[in-house]
Amino acid sequence: MSEKVFPQGFLWGGATAANQFEGAWNEGGRGPATSDTAVAVSPEDRKKIEEFAAPMNREKVLFALEDQEGLYPKRWGSDFYHRYKEDIALYAEMGFKTFRLSIAWSRIFPNGDDAEPNEEGLAFYDAVFDELLKYGIEPLVTLSHYETPIGIALNYDGWKNRKVIDLFVKYAETVFTRYKDKVKYWLTFNEINVMGISGYVGGALLFEDGKQNLSDMYQAAHHQFVASALATKIAHEINPENKVGMMLARMESYAATTNPLDVMEAIQAEHENLFFSDVQVRGKYPAYTNRMFKENNIEIQMADGDEDILATYPVDFMSFSYYMTAISRHNPAENGEYTAGNFSLSEPNPYLEASDWGWQIDPVGLRVTLNKLYDRYQVPLFIVENGLGAFDTLEEDGSIHDPYRIDYLQAHIQQMHEAIEDGVELMGYTPWGCTDLVSASTSEMSKRYGFVYVDADDQGNGSYDRYRKDSFFWYKDVIGSNGANILND
Repeated sequence: MSEKVFPQGFLWGGATAANQFEGAWNEGGRGPATSDTAVAVSPEDRKKIEEFAAPMNREKVLFALEDQEGLYPKRWGSDFYHRYKEDIALYAEMGFKTFRLSIAWSRIFPNGDDAEPNEEGLAFYDAVFDELLKYGIEPLVTLSHYETPIGIALNYDGWKNRKVIDLFVKYAETVFTRYKDKVKYWLTFNEINVMGISGYVGGALLFEDGKQNLSDMYQAAHHQFVASALATKIAHEINPENKVGMMLARMESYAATTNPLDVMEAIQAEHENLFFSDVQVRGKYPAYTNRMFKENNIEIQMADGDEDILATYPVDFMSFSYYMTAISRHNPAENGEYTAGNFSLSEPNPYLEASDWGWQIDPVGLRVTLNKLYDRYQVPLFIVENGLGAFDTLEEDGSIHDPYRIDYLQAHIQQMHEAIEDGVELMGYTPWGCTDLVSASTSEMSKRYGFVYVDADDQGNGSYDRYRKDSFFWYKDVIGSNGANILND
């Protein structure tokens, strides 16, 4: 019997985002972004998502930008801006084949609509990409990862304004051109479906009445679909070898029972989640949106030619985050108990364990979703986020023992291989927060995902020195053996 391994050329690596990792929010010509207004959540609220998804208005945004006393950890992140060489050397030591990062749009165009790009910002990413390529690590670059220039919100009312399409396309063309010989893997919008949950995080939308407006949110999503398609077109024109993907927060949901009403509820949840990838991968709005939009009073204004643009320039591959699964029940009141998740709430699954933040741990669910997505789209898939947020302890000798993280990742990687055996075309795997970073939902550092520990607390205190966790050495062996060490036990 031959040894089990992952396919040759499989892209092992790790993932980060500029707004959570980079820091230096007011250095190098960078302008403020929507992420800079995110206040840290108190420890007793860490299992909630309300603060992350809460609507914002102009007054709140301006207050946050001027606030000198509030705690805004995403402004300093993990200081990758000053420590990128050290961090990339650690990734090289682990054997990374790829590293997912995002470009901060406001580091290139500080206000979002500047006539000329900020050369200092462009030069920074030149240096980062050069450092990655020195070690043979392929950059996987997200163009927009929850860090829209604040000027887009204040001056254009966010992505509901069609003019933002042209601003984004200009930004995309600028970086595609600048890095055409350094980057070939691109993602347009991170977890684009977060638009259906938070208009501010997903689309820099402001709601002066304090209530999220679904019509505005889905109109903004439409503009992002068009912008993504046009960016894909330009990326291929600048370098035909470029590969552009969309990125979805995957929310696999099981029917609570065999009651057909619960099964139908799970189908509805699937439609709500996969609407975003249906448009970007298949190139058109699915039929089920007609009823969904009608029942929710959502009206999409399309310009002439939009449908042709979506149909002509779909993405090359689909990427997604996977952290947990949920349960769908036609009458949620029958249960009454809820647990938090990746931008979602769900009743607990009695067959699964949960993390310290209440997220359901479901490795087999990853195999389920890989099979379903590949059956649905028949394009290459890429898992660009997956991981366990947990409390870690730095020992006196500088070691960090995290067997819980190793167990979590090993179980998911084994199920990935099962999916490949099932026939799924999987490009790679970049676990989230490969170096500890500030949490997207709660803005705390103590929710750690990384293979590398960062000596910083939730208030930003610490040396920011890096320490290798036990999982660092374990993942190095996984990559070095192309998975054989955990597939052939």
